[in-house]
Amino acid sequence: MPGSHGSLSKAGKVRNQTPKVEAKPRRSPVPRVRNRKNYIKYVILKK
Repeated sequence: MPGSHGSLSKAGKVRNQTPKVEAKPRRSPVPRVRNRKNYIKYVILKK
């Protein structure tokens, strides 16, 4: 491809340098909270 941006030899340089951060385990919200959010989203905001 003519005129590609940047050289391929530098591809992924920054991503490989950054330290790996483990993802935090996420707990799903309590059903009451989840239902309230859905109610607001669908009924009140009509989305």
